[in-house]
Amino acid sequence: MSEGRGLRDLRGFIFDMDGVIYRGNLVLPGAPGFVKQLRRVGVPYLFLTNNSTTPAGQVAERLVGMGIEATAHDVITSAEATAAVLAAEMPGGRALVVGEAGIREALVDAGLTLTDDHRDADVVVVGMDRQCTYARLRAAALAIRRGAQFVATNPDRSFPAEEGLVPGAGALVGAVEIATDVPARVIGKPALEIFRYALRRLGTAPAQTAVVGDRPETDVQGGQRAGLRTIAVLTGVGTAEEFAAWQPPPDWVFGDLVGLYRAYFGIGAKAARGADFPGCQAGWKACPTCHSYHNAYFDGG
Repeated sequence: MSEGRGLRDLRGFIFDMDGVIYRGNLVLPGAPGFVKQLRRVGVPYLFLTNNSTTPAGQVAERLVGMGIEATAHDVITSAEATAAVLAAEMPGGRALVVGEAGIREALVDAGLTLTDDHRDADVVVVGMDRQCTYARLRAAALAIRRGAQFVATNPDRSFPAEEGLVPGAGALVGAVEIATDVPARVIGKPALEIFRYALRRLGTAPAQTAVVGDRPETDVQGGQRAGLRTIAVLTGVGTAEEFAAWQPPPDWVFGDLVGLYRAYFGIGAKAARGADFPGCQAGWKACPTCHSYHNAYFDGG
């Protein structure tokens, strides 16, 4: 993959979280430093996660606890995007939910009403639910067969935990699809809606914005559909072979965020010495902040 100037022309980043920023409770290499420097030089970024279990404010608190600068406004969850879409399409609608606090709170905050009665539901929303029961799946299936819309926060069949890959929301979505013979409408990655929602908040042009992710079928595919540049990292689910085989392949592939960090800021290689930090008008030699950072963290290559 090409690096250099094309990469450093980017003016915004959308980060996946599981497998990119952290894995389970383990922060991944390069994440705190890269995010800190983006904020320092004024390059906007968002954390975009298909995880629908946790409200954005709590996600931000978790990131801060890992040493990563974030506020609730910096985080977009599939729950938030799903709630926003449904609120626009069916204001005050009644939702039967297979999911946890994140999606439930997002739907209520957006003005929808939660129901446990399959006869009352206008829409069934399925996300990750670690306390899911047969009774809940049964109610979801009955509501859909009655004519309720079927919406999935995301299609991720698994997600990375410290112990390995574990079932994700897509596993539950698949169970309901099999039980109803009805395909779910997906709002989270790789659907266009969540990327358009993120771009509106970020305020950057798609061609100058990159999504950074670990899955070809969600992060890369979704970014490509939305006209974004795509950056793959190998700290999560996707392998180098899978990204190479993906058509079209991502624009760049890095082993981790350390590699992206060095390439984007043009540091650590003699050919890149003296490159300006994106967002800094003075250039690293003239800017005390950038110059001191360069000297403190890298040998100059």
